[in-house]
Amino acid sequence: MSSNPVITLEDVELSYPAPEGDIPVLRGVNMAIHPGEIVAVTGPSGSGKSSLIAIIGGLERATGGMVSVLGHDLVRASEAERTALRRRDIGIVFQSYHLVSAMTAQQNAALPLMLAGREQSEKTAQQMLERVGLGHRLTHRPAALSGGEQQRVAIARAFVAQPGLVLADEPTGNLDQDTGTEVAETMFALVRETGAAMLMVTHDRAMAARCDRIIAIDAGLIAA
Repeated sequence: MSSNPVITLEDVELSYPAPEGDIPVLRGVNMAIHPGEIVAVTGPSGSGKSSLIAIIGGLERATGGMVSVLGHDLVRASEAERTALRRRDIGIVFQSYHLVSAMTAQQNAALPLMLAGREQSEKTAQQMLERVGLGHRLTHRPAALSGGEQQRVAIARAFVAQPGLVLADEPTGNLDQDTGTEVAETMFALVRETGAAMLMVTHDRAMAARCDRIIAIDAGLIAA
C-alpha cells in the first residue's frame, strides 16, 4: 500500500456558530485513506457523516485540525484552490444525483471536463457512459431517465476526469435494492479499474460490508 495517503485527517473539528454558543458537528476526527481503498462511513442520522464528506471534498472548511487531500492542505487552501482540486481530482456522487436538467446525459457526464477546459470532453464522456451501460442513452435528459440511470450518469460524471478520490454520499439511498446493488457494483468496479480511493457514506449494512474498511461515526466522533 502506498505510503502517501489520499486523505489524512488529524484532530479535525467542525462547529457552527449559534446564539447560545458554537454547535459541534465533528469533534477531533482522525483517519487516513490510501489509494485504491474503498471505505464506508456509517452512523446514525446527524452524526456528522455528510459533514465529513463536505470537508474532504472542500465544500466546507474545517474549524480545527488538519485536512490533507491528495497532498493539498484544505484548511489553508482558498476557495478557488479547493474548487480547482474538485474539478481536477475529486469525483462526487450525491444521493439525489444533482444532474443539470437542461443537459443531456452526455453533457452532464462531460461537465467536469468542460469546466476544466479539457479537449474532447464529450467523446470521453461517451466512453464513460458506455462503460456504465448507458451508451444508448447519450442524448436523453434526466427527466427521461430512471433513477438508476440518472445515478449511473452521476457516476460517469464522477469518474470521467479519472480522479484520485471519489466521494459518495448515500449513492443508492434513492434506489430500490436491486437497482442500488447494480449501481454499487458499477462504482466498485470503476474504483478497482482506476485505482482511485473511494469514501462512501451509507446506511446499507450489506454495502458497507463489501468495502475494505468501515469507519463508524457517532456524535461527531469516530467510534472505537
